[in-house]
Amino acid sequence: MSTKDKIIHTSIELFNRHGERAITTNHIASHMGISPGNLYYHFKNKEDIIRHIFALYSDHLHTHFKPLTPDDDALENLAGYLDSLFELMWRFQFFYDNLGDILSRDEELKKGYIAFQAELLEQVKEVLFALREGGIICIEDEDVTELAHMLKMTVSFWTPYIKARRLSGELARADIYNGILKVLLLLKAHCTEQHLEQVNQLRAKYLALAETEQSEL
Repeated sequence: MSTKDKIIHTSIELFNRHGERAITTNHIASHMGISPGNLYYHFKNKEDIIRHIFALYSDHLHTHFKPLTPDDDALENLAGYLDSLFELMWRFQFFYDNLGDILSRDEELKKGYIAFQAELLEQVKEVLFALREGGIICIEDEDVTELAHMLKMTVSFWTPYIKARRLSGELARADIYNGILKVLLLLKAHCTEQHLEQVNQLRAKYLALAETEQSEL
């Protein structure tokens, strides 16, 4: 792994563990055992590092949340989306925790984030239409956008909601699985009768994963 990649991965680790605002470039360099000058050779400042992390976040979504085609198994792909969503929420948890503050300090990043979220909303709507075409959910056209917003809001604000309710402010892997269960609950409200059992099986899967993680704490 290159020094540049190590800086990015170390930054993500420290931001998640201690909070993005508490970590400076000096903290990152010290944790890696390199000089601040070496870090600045690769990144201009902390905002530059965060922009590169956001690029990884965006790439993850583009790679793992591709639009469905008529030949795809919509329910099978939904399971794949949820697994990828777990990885995303866990790996980039700091970004969800301090989103408003991060964006307020970097106009360039905020513009990119707004454009990306508009694109992501359309992707989520495409997934919902594919689930409808596959007979998995029943929903009116005019409600698709609202459900897409609800799904995105649940994902975006679930982890800070959990952390704010704990004195420790810590997040566990079980919490992410519980967040995915909330996403499935929103979908279940629109599920067709013939596919309800399959959706319940998906919910049982993530419930079991959450309980396993909780028992290991």
